[in-house]
Amino acid sequence: MSPVALDDDFIQNPYALYDRLRRDDPITQAVTPRGMRLWLVTRYDEARAVLTDPSVSKAPNNFNRLFAGSSSTPQMYSRALVGHMLNSDPPDHTRLRKLVTKAFTPGTVERLRPRIEQITDELLDAMAEHDQVDLLDAYAFPLPVTVICELLGVPRDDRNDFREWSNTLLSADQWEKVAPASTAMTAYLANLIAAKRATPGGDMLTDLVHASDEGDRLSEQELVAMAFLLLVAGHETTVNLIGNAVYALLRNPEQLARLRANPSLLPNAVEEFLRFDSPVDLTTMRITTAPVKVGAVLVPADEVIMVSLVSANRDLARFGQADQLDVGRKAAGHLAFGHGIHYCLGAPLARLEGQLAIGKLINRFPGLALAADPAAMRWRFSTLMHGLEALPVSLTVQT
Repeated sequence: MSPVALDDDFIQNPYALYDRLRRDDPITQAVTPRGMRLWLVTRYDEARAVLTDPSVSKAPNNFNRLFAGSSSTPQMYSRALVGHMLNSDPPDHTRLRKLVTKAFTPGTVERLRPRIEQITDELLDAMAEHDQVDLLDAYAFPLPVTVICELLGVPRDDRNDFREWSNTLLSADQWEKVAPASTAMTAYLANLIAAKRATPGGDMLTDLVHASDEGDRLSEQELVAMAFLLLVAGHETTVNLIGNAVYALLRNPEQLARLRANPSLLPNAVEEFLRFDSPVDLTTMRITTAPVKVGAVLVPADEVIMVSLVSANRDLARFGQADQLDVGRKAAGHLAFGHGIHYCLGAPLARLEGQLAIGKLINRFPGLALAADPAAMRWRFSTLMHGLEALPVSLTVQT
């Protein structure tokens, strides 16, 4: 059987393929736009198993060994950007994650609520001056990017630069632009770290520069990689959470009306949005270090394996009527933030931003409506990120 093509047709409508794969071929071979072959896992139970299997590695030495001299993977990434905790196994992962865990606990994040509310209100005020906006540009992007910039101590004026770099690095087809974007991002972060060392501030990046955990400091390369991961992951997933959630509500007006009528459903609804149209589709690459039994399939050693979180979250065996949006659903256990040791560190922050952004938006604009033909909507050409290219909406200001 030919491998499944993860091409633009797939990205624009992954659910039709995922429905078939979960039913008939839940662990199958696939090929990326760049020609890399991998094993794709689409069912919920198998996804959880792979995400916690110690024989499935993310350590860079395994990738270097497997892909030495290969042109099928994005080798143009700067080494300084990839050596972060998402691309590591214990004990390195344990050490790196411990250095930043305290900044993203629910209690620490909750203290950010007043500032997040202020940023949200300012963005809504600016939107109210227009009849129509691209919700991603006007709201879904600037909210989380402003929060993560302030948290890390990144100048706000620089946010559009690293948005462009981030979009390029996460794209599945802009290969000729990856190396320049990677170089620019690396140089920017190295200079920013040098500035924090020379002039410390009361921000998280300064803390990381001077971090010490039982005498263990981050190396310069680890600092750059950590800053890169926190900046990109700190806004990309939340942009998609907000955008995908609003798009889903506008296509399901009865659920939008239900949420407006009962705002107490909002925390629960955010979990359902995360499940229904997850902000991340395929997890980052893992490599089998030994033969691994996944469901009924034995995946050999030294094979790339990836999990579709989007597909796992629509598995009927785990979530009844999974293709229907239900803001009252108990969606606990969804895999939108991953599972196991690589579970998203920033999940509490994303949840808070999602609740505030969506709740305030639908309350402020009772006439909020999609300003485009749904058939014309486009999803970003990325196998990692599952989000729209744009979300044009019309607004009616509440008086």
